[in-house]
Amino acid sequence: MSDEAAAWKTIDEKLADLLIEADPALDGVREQALSIGLPDHGISAGQGRLLEVLARAAGAGRILEIGTFAGYSTIWLARALPFRGRLLTLELDPARAELARRNLEAAGVGGRVEVRVGDALAALDALIAAGEEPFDLVFIDADKERNPEYLERVLELTCPGATIVADNVIRAGAVFDPEIEDPELDAAGHEGLRRFLELLGTDPRLDAAAFQTVGEKGHDGFAIAVVRRPDGSTPALP
Repeated sequence: MSDEAAAWKTIDEKLADLLIEADPALDGVREQALSIGLPDHGISAGQGRLLEVLARAAGAGRILEIGTFAGYSTIWLARALPFRGRLLTLELDPARAELARRNLEAAGVGGRVEVRVGDALAALDALIAAGEEPFDLVFIDADKERNPEYLERVLELTCPGATIVADNVIRAGAVFDPEIEDPELDAAGHEGLRRFLELLGTDPRLDAAAFQTVGEKGHDGFAIAVVRRPDGSTPALP
């Protein structure tokens, strides 16, 4: 780890100490994932709190997550739900889905979350075909090469005013510079992220922003979009 990255990590830890109370359930998610050999791909505590705050600010009563992993981000989002709120999270790997279910129960939010196992695009198509009630907030954090396809489906599963959030959209700058090595993404992943950001900026149904982040997860970034009304305006928050 470089001196710069170590400094980012230290500041992240200090911010978490100031702003986020100790949480054994969330700590346990990370410990369990690492203990069974899963890579540390989850979001940081500060990013989790950001997701929770965004969901609360949006008044999200129905949340969709694409990419469950061990359930760390799922717990943060579920805790933002109002009484009788619901969260649907999609995970390809059955073992990870089962781990996430255990973690969700341990965190006390299992009753408001459905973990659905299978290919995410197929699951999204099934939701559209079934006329699923729209979601208020969607968090995209799965295979990056398919982000553009996820976005197209998500726009059919949301209404004006809905919030769409995507993680890992900068990749230390590799998304814009093919000379930067990224051991976690291949060319298809980089192209998927670039196309995803292009769509956020050109789709008339969206107002979007993206920003870089640094911290214990390294140098990366989030994208956040709000779905416009058909006339191009953006509804005010509730």
